[in-house]
Amino acid sequence: MNNFFTIFVLLPLFCFGQKQGNIWYFGDHAGLDFNSGSPIPLTNGQTYSPDGNSIEGSAVISDSSGSLLFYTNGNKIWNKNQQVMPNGDSIYSDFSSTQGALIVAQPGSSRYFYVFTVDDFFKHNLQYGFRYSMVDICRNNGLGDVIPNQKNIKLLDTVCEKLTAVRHANGIDYWIIVHKYYSDAFYTYHLSSVGIIDT
Repeated sequence: MNNFFTIFVLLPLFCFGQKQGNIWYFGDHAGLDFNSGSPIPLTNGQTYSPDGNSIEGSAVISDSSGSLLFYTNGNKIWNKNQQVMPNGDSIYSDFSSTQGALIVAQPGSSRYFYVFTVDDFFKHNLQYGFRYSMVDICRNNGLGDVIPNQKNIKLLDTVCEKLTAVRHANGIDYWIIVHKYYSDAFYTYHLSSVGIIDT
């Protein structure tokens, strides 16, 4: 069962034709670099809990050659130099949300990235819901910037601490999926080259 789970979860990362998933940051300043083929520990990550509790959710994106672009713990977004991006603080999620953040490139673009976030149950009682912020990686001399009028945009209130993305049948776009809390409802959002299409 454990081997099946490991293969099921990790296989998409290694089957992906490029190297956007080669750098991981998580936990208390921890990370892994898979660019050499074997994992190399990283200790320069900024993900940590200021109150000493564990970090649960984080998201990282690299470019097609495996070089780090940026990452987030749901509260802040750091660039490849381990600095908080302009407008990259006060993101409406929490480091204690189990899947607090997800980074997806806008289809057809290597410039714009969506950072989807969901809130946590115990600290915020899910008050911030499901939101997104957009990063323009070309701003700030290529270090990235959260676009001010595209920050913490609310899509749905009161969702679980879970979110995922799957490739659309057209092979280009994505479906972003969240679960509405206190219900059996799942909501899908179509992310295309023109933005989010609420379905």
